Amino acid sequence: MKKALIITYYWPPAGGPGVQRWLKFVKYLKDFDIKPVIYIPENPHYPITDNTLVDEIPKGIKILKQPINEPYGFSKLFFKKKTQAISSGVITQKKPSLIEKLMLFVRGNFFIPDARVGWVKPSVKFLQDYLKENPVDVIITTGPPHSLHLIGMNLKNSTQTPWIADFRDPWTSIGYHKKLKLTKTSQQKHLKLEKEVLQTADRIIVTSPATQKEFEAITPKPLEVITNGFDVEISTEKVLDEKFSIAHIGSLLSERNPVSLWKVLSELIDENSDFNKDFRLKLAGVVSSDVLESIKNLNLSNHLVEMGYLSHKESVALQRKAQVLLLIEIDSPETKAIIPGKIFEYLAAKRPILSVGPEGSVIEEILEQTQAGKFFNSFNENELKTYILELYQKFKSGSLVLNSKNIEQFSRKNLTKKLAEVINNTVS
Repeated sequence: MKKALIITYYWPPAGGPGVQRWLKFVKYLKDFDIKPVIYIPENPHYPITDNTLVDEIPKGIKILKQPINEPYGFSKLFFKKKTQAISSGVITQKKPSLIEKLMLFVRGNFFIPDARVGWVKPSVKFLQDYLKENPVDVIITTGPPHSLHLIGMNLKNSTQTPWIADFRDPWTSIGYHKKLKLTKTSQQKHLKLEKEVLQTADRIIVTSPATQKEFEAITPKPLEVITNGFDVEISTEKVLDEKFSIAHIGSLLSERNPVSLWKVLSELIDENSDFNKDFRLKLAGVVSSDVLESIKNLNLSNHLVEMGYLSHKESVALQRKAQVLLLIEIDSPETKAIIPGKIFEYLAAKRPILSVGPEGSVIEEILEQTQAGKFFNSFNENELKTYILELYQKFKSGSLVLNSKNIEQFSRKNLTKKLAEVINNTVS
């Protein structure tokens, strides 16, 4: 049985999508003769926690921990809410305050590649000592935070152990990178580190074909696409909301504000009295004040159900009950490569998916491939309106069902099988 050292920042009780990818991989790796050893921070600053995920950690897994010093621990004493937003890589307001701008500047220019960079040196020292007594066949790092790839690169150079770098998101091309107020020197440092990591790793894993294409221009090293996925039974339940519910699960931040969709829904409410009575908009997760303001201005407040943060288990239940699932991505060229992790659990829920985002998004390809819903650019208001009305008419007639296909390829076990093949090819 091969042994893999997996270095990750996010691990239960961390909540949100970042933790689930490797928690689920670890769950199934033993089925493919790979024994995982996990390395995580002992005292991390998680912006979201979900204690229900602790129960999903496989029994008997070796977990190594070392303390981490993060700047967020100090700043949250004075600016708790703003620190929580910054530490999760997001700003919930379209126009950040002066304090937020300052925090972003410090975060972007004094902590490269990110605020967890202080964990690199002590981790390398600890793991070098550990690996002398406990050798492994492969080292795997997953980011963001991308500073963890620096741990992998140092261990690769000092121990000659094969190293796989897993990118859940891009590095320098991701949308929020521009918000960090980087100086020209800082931007060059990011690009230099990104190139060094990509050219040192033995293999690179990405979650999107678009990111694969982007990295191919930087490195000749083998690149594999392993998307995120679902680890729930495909829903066959028929207990659905009595109202025509459109549900979004996850953060809706200022730049992810689909004003065109709110406008279309407002028009349908004005034009159709039955739609007005039946429609409910369910939002679970962090919702920015800008999004709430748009909803209020378009007279949707009476139809809005704010659910706050839900545990993963509660989120899955909500997905299965909703009449329609809403998937929103920032309408920007930088987000075309992004595949939100929630799309895969949406697929497993077997409810129609309504998605709005940038033209040329990889989301559109997945929805077409699986026949699980439709994707719209924000400019296509007439087509968007027609589709929602079509869904509503099916709801009224009791025929709003989904006959999707080809979704088993996104099951966590099938994806872990693909990961095991990458590991075996790297080690051999």
